[in-house]
Amino acid sequence: MKNLGQLMKQAQEMQAKMGEMQERLAEMSVEGSSAAGMVTVTLSGKGELKGIKIDPSLVNPDEADILEDLIVAAHADAKAKSEQQAADQMKELTGGLNLPPGFNLPFGG
Repeated sequence: MKNLGQLMKQAQEMQAKMGEMQERLAEMSVEGSSAAGMVTVTLSGKGELKGIKIDPSLVNPDEADILEDLIVAAHADAKAKSEQQAADQMKELTGGLNLPPGFNLPFGG
């Protein structure tokens, strides 16, 4: 039974660390860009859109569709960076334990 108690303690420590990691992700800010930095979006670590910056030279009413595409591309860039940072933090948290794709620990939210 000593091993079970130790396992429960480790699970509680992991849960606390997961909570801390989720807080860090929420506070994290990630930028993505397109068109050589002429369009930049900022996301939280949880993927929430926080801001958009557009170089004024791109603002042309006749080319709105191009600008729309550039915003989508910048968002995709930022989201990929955000997901990579989250994966890196998870890897650090699990001590390099390789979890199967899609496997989520039953802690946190």
